[in-house]
Amino acid sequence: MPSLRKGNGLARFGSGRFLKWAPLALLLTNTFTNAQTTQNPPPKKAAAQRANELTLAGLRPGRDTLARAIQLNSEFQRKSNQQDFQTEWFDVCRDISLTIDGDSKNGIRVIRTGAWGGSTADCGKMPPGPWKTGRGLRVGDPAMKAAESYGEPDSKSPSTRDGQPLELWYYAFDWAGPDVPQVMEVLCTREKDGQPGRVVEITLAAPSL
Repeated sequence: MPSLRKGNGLARFGSGRFLKWAPLALLLTNTFTNAQTTQNPPPKKAAAQRANELTLAGLRPGRDTLARAIQLNSEFQRKSNQQDFQTEWFDVCRDISLTIDGDSKNGIRVIRTGAWGGSTADCGKMPPGPWKTGRGLRVGDPAMKAAESYGEPDSKSPSTRDGQPLELWYYAFDWAGPDVPQVMEVLCTREKDGQPGRVVEITLAAPSL
């Protein structure tokens, strides 16, 4: 058996003095390691980000005017109801409508875009239209894209549109301050036969007067 004295380092580790204090050293090491684990727990998964929205169809309710909306949507068919301060545009190729609810000063209070269902135009395959939220949510997108963009809604409730059973996702943005749009509603088809729900209407409203 080779002598431990030939290796000075090994000889020291093999001495009786080391063996006597080794259990204490190991205890101190384990205590330090455990303390580090307690003080520095593994990071938790980040919670889904909560985000508000400012614009829909390139317009900000409570800030922009009807004149701005008319300028942005000159390529689409338009219909106005002066008595109700309401103006609508129709994208006949994508079969989507845009509705603006205004006020007596031609300010925009509510913006709504939705599946129209009134077009018979055959325009071939079209690229996505301009009517989307600032975070890129459009009519026709999977409903879960809303949750990915804004977090889980404040509430979900059954709804209908033209007799179709739907689900209404309600987002309140009052936590972001009084100067931003306060409410967004996303109307979706319901998940069925393993197929995800789809967005059929988006509404963004300014703070109440």
